[in-house]
Amino acid sequence: MQQLIQIQRQFRYTVYVLLVTTILSLGAGLYTYITSLQMVKESRQKIYVLDNGQSLLLALRADISENRSAEAKNHVKRFHELFFTLEPDKDYIENNIREALYLADKSAMKQYRTYKENNLYNRVIASDISMTLSSDSVQVDFSSYPYTFQLHGKQKIVRKSNITIRQLSTSGHLRNISRTDNNTHGFLIEGWIINDNSDIETRKRSNF
Repeated sequence: MQQLIQIQRQFRYTVYVLLVTTILSLGAGLYTYITSLQMVKESRQKIYVLDNGQSLLLALRADISENRSAEAKNHVKRFHELFFTLEPDKDYIENNIREALYLADKSAMKQYRTYKENNLYNRVIASDISMTLSSDSVQVDFSSYPYTFQLHGKQKIVRKSNITIRQLSTSGHLRNISRTDNNTHGFLIEGWIINDNSDIETRKRSNF
């Protein structure tokens, strides 16, 4: 009888041990599962961006909406700086224009051809003219798509004898496209027009 009671106690002990082990195993498995789900969720909220092929930057997806607005303005500003910054160097002009045309549709190509037909680039080279652009403001309206933008700035034209300051006002639309090496912001300028490019002042160069 005593031996039977001892066997029953050992059996119950074994059952308790197995039950506790099972509960602990289930708890560990559930914890691992929940932790894995959380890690996957967090990883999906992260975007890894290669910076000039050298350093790896980490951006949170939650900040994309904010960054998108800044990217849009930078895209517009960059396009105009490339398109309107000219030096008396054929290769420099061609490189700038080529980079600018990656950022816009055929409306930019149309304006480029107009300048070319008017002999602008040849005159810049032949007369040693330097042209730079400073952007005063860039507004992008995200309330409707494609996004409408406006840029206001001043164009500085330096000739041998004088300096001319011109007002520059342009507008157009921005369309989302895939990011590429030539278009890192993922925007394309469409329907771009120059609204104002009139002279503000012309003054003689003091060192001429």
